[in-house]
Amino acid sequence: MRESGRAIPWVTVETLAPRTMSVAAVGGEPRAFASLRRVLQRVLTRTPAVYDSITTRGVVDIVEAVRQQGTGMDRELPTSAGLHLVRARPVLGPTGGVHAVHLWIGPAGAVTPPPSAVGAVWDLGDQTVHQPMAMSTLRGVSADEHVPTMSIAELFHRAAVFDRHSEVLDLLYDPGPGDKLQFDVAVAPRAGRAAGPLGRWRVAARSRERGAWLLIEDISEQPAPPAWPTLEQVGLREAHRRAGTHLAVIQLAHTSISHWLTDPASWVRWEYLYRPVDVFHPDDRDRLVTVCDSIRAGETVDVTVRTLGYSGCYLPTWLRLYPYPGFSRSQLVIGELRLVDDCGEAESNRSDPCRLPEPIGYDEQLRRHISGRGRLDRAS
Repeated sequence: MRESGRAIPWVTVETLAPRTMSVAAVGGEPRAFASLRRVLQRVLTRTPAVYDSITTRGVVDIVEAVRQQGTGMDRELPTSAGLHLVRARPVLGPTGGVHAVHLWIGPAGAVTPPPSAVGAVWDLGDQTVHQPMAMSTLRGVSADEHVPTMSIAELFHRAAVFDRHSEVLDLLYDPGPGDKLQFDVAVAPRAGRAAGPLGRWRVAARSRERGAWLLIEDISEQPAPPAWPTLEQVGLREAHRRAGTHLAVIQLAHTSISHWLTDPASWVRWEYLYRPVDVFHPDDRDRLVTVCDSIRAGETVDVTVRTLGYSGCYLPTWLRLYPYPGFSRSQLVIGELRLVDDCGEAESNRSDPCRLPEPIGYDEQLRRHISGRGRLDRAS
């Protein structure tokens, strides 16, 4: 193909915050919020015929129009190298907002489909990621496991060889002005790798008032260097499994489990919940908040609270809380969980089991998940 007839690969223009547009990726390669104008100038100079027919400003106007209208747009460009097209397609989120615009410029006969992508919204109020049905088009997710909302702990639990939890949690729980983040992550289906192939996602996120907007692109088809857990990680996880230890990262100020460091505690229902805070009994959440100062001072705190079980009842659970290492801005702690009976506490000291009066989560999907997980366990 002649130089003037080259196609500009799909450019992902993120629109995650009001009055901002930047480039998240070009041809599948990450650009980490690069300037849209600079990227356009650079790619347009590689296609002289197109550069003579439309300006950088003209392309930006097309992207902005798609962002405002939420519908795709095609514009024909007669050039000295033949008819070219500017194609722009919106990436929508769960509320219909435009989280990104996919942009392609090239010969009319060389059109390729845009990357698979979807928008999601983190709502700090309910501490869930809101996701549209289009999420099931990404590799690593199946249509039958889709639910409208998911906790960040559920997303982390599906991630393979991921070590940027602290950065993500800081942006979600305690963002600074204009905070943004881009990262790649391998994702397994909810039932584990045996249920389907791993997917690879590229996630861009920007903080917004009381939450954040996310852009998730499927990059499963792109080559990537192999990444595996280290021997230390595998060995420690197996040691905890054999010892029956359950460790979690807990967000104290918001009283929710953010991430499991080991296998999840088998008696705690932490998934398929409308509100992740329901893991802890409503009357016990204030007790967790009150120990924040002690943890920040470097102390270790023991507390007994009630945690939600899969039957819908709350069970007394002993927590040993440690300071979270590192430099996270969020109020994160390490929590060791044990059933009260396992701690040898007297029966008279146990709180009576109790149940929330209203539905607490996606029970039908949970039953399917547990049933499927059991079949996979028996087959392995």
